[in-house]
Amino acid sequence: MSGLKTAVAFPYILASTAMPPRPNLLAVILGGGAGKRLFPLTAQRSKPAVPLGGKYRLVDVPISNCINSDVIRMFVLTQYNSASLNRHIATTFRFSPFADGFVEVLAAEQTPESGEWFQGTADAVRQVLPHIRDWRIETLLILSGDHLYRMDYRKFLKRHYDANADITISVIPIPPDSASEFGLLKTDAAGRIIEFREKPTGETLERMRVDTTSFGLSPDEASARPFLASMGIYVFKYERLEEVLAEDTARLDFGKEVIPASIHNYNVQAYLFDGYWEDIGTIGAFYKANLDMTSAIPPFNLFDAEAPMFTRARYLPPSKIDNCEIRDSIVSDGCIINGAKINRSVIGLRARIGEGAHIDSSYIMGADYYQTLEDMLGDREANRPRVGIGEGSIIRRAIVDKNSRIGANVHLLNEAAVEQADGADGSYFIRDRIIIVPKNGLIPDGTVV
Repeated sequence: MSGLKTAVAFPYILASTAMPPRPNLLAVILGGGAGKRLFPLTAQRSKPAVPLGGKYRLVDVPISNCINSDVIRMFVLTQYNSASLNRHIATTFRFSPFADGFVEVLAAEQTPESGEWFQGTADAVRQVLPHIRDWRIETLLILSGDHLYRMDYRKFLKRHYDANADITISVIPIPPDSASEFGLLKTDAAGRIIEFREKPTGETLERMRVDTTSFGLSPDEASARPFLASMGIYVFKYERLEEVLAEDTARLDFGKEVIPASIHNYNVQAYLFDGYWEDIGTIGAFYKANLDMTSAIPPFNLFDAEAPMFTRARYLPPSKIDNCEIRDSIVSDGCIINGAKINRSVIGLRARIGEGAHIDSSYIMGADYYQTLEDMLGDREANRPRVGIGEGSIIRRAIVDKNSRIGANVHLLNEAAVEQADGADGSYFIRDRIIIVPKNGLIPDGTVV
């Protein structure tokens, strides 16, 4: 979703200056559930650990936003396939021993109070309150782990403090065709939320239309985006959070239950976000967000020196590219590409692409390791493709996960435009017409999909 291009009429909605530092602040990043809509990318990893943009992971987005906003104490909540996420965080985000910053994974755990896994966003936060309570904080920032955006949370927090809000929700104007997928809200003249509906449809959806010219949109923009959607990003006064979560333990989700129940009893405010934001919880959205990064002027700019994206420092060599034709693409570190044609694609770390390969509109995630000569000789003796893309293979509109072995003269094209399918042996999947080769997948020589 593109950002606003006009000035915002009401300064109570969009703060323009950074807040003063406040030490009693902590962020919680919600790692999500099983990530079924991102399967098979989540078959062996949690959703926040899914690779993004060639060299990053989804969790790097909110963590980087926090670091750039001087929010340096973070918990990441997860419960599925958390090993790779734990490893990534442990090897990446190490703060100075003279500071109190940290990024720590909190997985669902059995306790005397609860033996259940997280049942929803609110239930997840409720279950980890004992860990949060130890920090004696005043403010809790709750973030999603599967959104792509760049936000200065200091402005968000300043809006919260200036309004003396109990809860503040970040919102964005959206068009009608996607409105039913989000929690929608209305505000009064002071920016206080007076109505909230989670994923409304039909007449209920139509009643949630608002005149977004009052938020700074031009008449044409307001006509195109007449709904205010919750971004699933919240700021709570910590004491109020304890209250609302204790009121009814059957309320498991913030958007569906906690927020609608709170707007009449608490000061719940809106903060208008004016930048690029995408919910990348589905294969189609994930694919589009990554391919959009290859644009000449990408909607999400990885080259912002003032607000960089942080990730693991791998100390890989520069990519080696020989006799290739590469257009509108991103090539990450440590790749070896020989005689290939690559168009509008993202090439991940340590990718090896063979002579005569054609890659078009695809995300090749690369590999976690380099094969030794002995490894490659062993593959040849076993008549098995080595890790990477084989000679003469053509890959179009696909996602090839890490450590995959694509043989020679393989065609991954989906020319029949199949919407959804599973390969008989699990070697590939099709979602939203996009071919996905799972992590450690193997596609034999000459295969056509």
